[in-house]
Amino acid sequence: MKVMYDKVTLIGLGLIASSMGHAMKKIGLANEIVGFSQTKETREISLDIGFVDSVAETIEEAVAGADLIVLSVPVGAMAEVAKKIGPKLKLGATITDVGSVKKSVIDMVKPHIPAGVHFIPGHPLAGTEQSGPKSGFPELFKNRWCILTPLENCNEEARNKLEQYWEALGANVEFMDAEHHDLVLAVTSHAPHLIAYTMVGVADDLGRITDKEVINFSAAGFRDFTRIAASDPTMWRDVFLNNKEATLEILGRFTEELFDLQRAIRRGDGDQLFEYFDRTRA
Repeated sequence: MKVMYDKVTLIGLGLIASSMGHAMKKIGLANEIVGFSQTKETREISLDIGFVDSVAETIEEAVAGADLIVLSVPVGAMAEVAKKIGPKLKLGATITDVGSVKKSVIDMVKPHIPAGVHFIPGHPLAGTEQSGPKSGFPELFKNRWCILTPLENCNEEARNKLEQYWEALGANVEFMDAEHHDLVLAVTSHAPHLIAYTMVGVADDLGRITDKEVINFSAAGFRDFTRIAASDPTMWRDVFLNNKEATLEILGRFTEELFDLQRAIRRGDGDQLFEYFDRTRA
C-alpha cells in the first residue's frame, strides 16, 4: 500500500485512534504518525506499544506540519481542541474526527478551522466495550461502516482522499448530511445504549434484593446489555448531550410503543402482543 499522508496526527489515544495507528503501521499509509494525549501516562503507553512513531507534549506541537489530523476525543472536548490547534494547522491539511455525533461537532469545530484547511467530519461505526491505548487492534474497521459528512463546498480531492484512506483501513464508506446521520444513529446506537444503561441499572437495583441472582442467571440478551453498558461513560455522556433532539425524539417514540405493550400485557391482549412481535421480528 502506498503512503497516503506524509504526517498523520492522532489527537486522543483511545480505542479508535490506537486502532487507526496499528492499521496505518500494518499497511504503510503514513510516513510519520504522531500522537497526543493530555495524560503523560497515556502518551508513554502509546509510544511503548508502537502504534505511533512519536508523541508530543503539547497539542500545538502535535499538529504542526501534519497532513491529516484525527480528532479522537470526547464530543464535549471538540471545541476546546479545535480552538487550540486551529492557528497551527498546515495549509492544505485535512482535519477529521471520529465522534458519534456530527452536527454538534461541526458547530464546535468549524469556526476554528482556517481557510485552506479541509474539515471533513467522520464517524467510524466500529468499537468494543474496551477503551484506552491498549485496546486497539488493526482489524477494528474491517468491513465496518465509516460515515463521512462533508460540509458544503468541501474540497473534492481532499474528500476523495479521505474516503480512500478509510477504505484502506478496511472500512466501507458512506456519505450523509450531518442531521440525517444524527437521526440514524439515534435509532441504531444512541437510544439503544441508553436503554442498555437503564436495564443494567434496574438489574443492579434488583440484584440487591435477589442476592445477585439477576446477574448470575442472565440470558444472552441481557449479557449484551451489560457489554454495551460497559462502554466509556464520558464518551456516551457527551453523545447524549450533543444529540439530544434526535435521541429524545426516538426515546419518545420508544416510550409510546412501550406503554402500548404495557397496556396489552395488563389487559392480557395476546393478539396485540403477537401482532406486534410478528411485525417487528427480523
